[in-house]
Amino acid sequence: MKKIQMVDLKGQYERIKETVNHAIQEVLDTNTYINGPQVHQFQKSLEEYLDVKHVIPCANGTDALQIAMMGLDLKPGDEVITADFTFAATVEVIALLQLTPVLVDVDLDTMNISIEAIKQAITPKTKAIVPVHLFGRAANMDAIMEIAEAHNLFVIEDNAQAIGANHTSKKGVKSKVGTIGHVASTSFFPSKNLGCYGDGGAIFTNDDALAHKLRGIVNHGMYVRYHHDVVGVNSRLDSVQAAVLNAKLPLLNTYNLARREAAAKYNAAFAGHENIVIPTFESNGDDHVFHQYTLRIIDADRDALMSHLLGKDIPCAIYYPIPLHSQKAYMNVRYKEENFPVTNQLVKEVISLPMHTELDEVQIQFITDSVLEFLK
Repeated sequence: MKKIQMVDLKGQYERIKETVNHAIQEVLDTNTYINGPQVHQFQKSLEEYLDVKHVIPCANGTDALQIAMMGLDLKPGDEVITADFTFAATVEVIALLQLTPVLVDVDLDTMNISIEAIKQAITPKTKAIVPVHLFGRAANMDAIMEIAEAHNLFVIEDNAQAIGANHTSKKGVKSKVGTIGHVASTSFFPSKNLGCYGDGGAIFTNDDALAHKLRGIVNHGMYVRYHHDVVGVNSRLDSVQAAVLNAKLPLLNTYNLARREAAAKYNAAFAGHENIVIPTFESNGDDHVFHQYTLRIIDADRDALMSHLLGKDIPCAIYYPIPLHSQKAYMNVRYKEENFPVTNQLVKEVISLPMHTELDEVQIQFITDSVLEFLK
């Protein structure tokens, strides 16, 4: 059995080596390192894939989220509601822009932002909701958009973990996550489902005026060189990373299918075990692209299980060990522990197993056997 990786980027690269190398060599040959043709090609291809009017590439996923908020003209003190159980980037950009982060609890089954918690958190100062499609699963966008419309709020989708996932509305309309809210951000960090070989990100929107503003913000506020029309930042996807993404984007559906198939094998092995809660997804599976495969371990020692797996050279991780409301940078007297029962429970129960496109049956069998061996 080959060595198990949490994310096997080398194995994935070996399958597309010639295509990637050729694409990077083109950049080197043409010396178009910033805003080269590879960037424009990727932008257009991703717009077609997502069926969204505008993709604005940028330097990383955190910048993408910050720039999306900058484009909406949110003002210091405006309240932005988001999930307590997620990576810190989601809340740090809110704080950086001197907006007021309002952290709310998540649902136990989906680990995505709780609709009831959103409703309870809305005040006259609320201006936006940031749902995170956590671990690759689509959040309840029907309900979120209904709330936003009723209260005249912006919806900014944090799609860093779920590119390629679908959301099916109550009317049966299927859309890619990241194209439903007013604006969305994503990350192309190497371990993502669509990852480059460095940092990269993008913003999506169907709003023409907003897209125009965002294109200026990412480039120092310029539309014409040395004419700074809006306050901007320096956040551009470089041509080398765009070349890698051009090679990978045609394979994204295949990559996501491989992840779903691996997740189905994990689920089959763990189904019905009294100490394991497996991740759920819709019957056709396309609402979840399994950026992470995350279990809940109940009535058993999660940390001891982690040590057991690491002792067998099986990588695993806890996403996330500390709620955002308990992080030193984001603590606030308005947060009460009784408002976060699910998040506080999840941080004690979750464990993520290896998940990537190169997992084979032998590896999955060894991983699942090792988990079950500990929990027998």
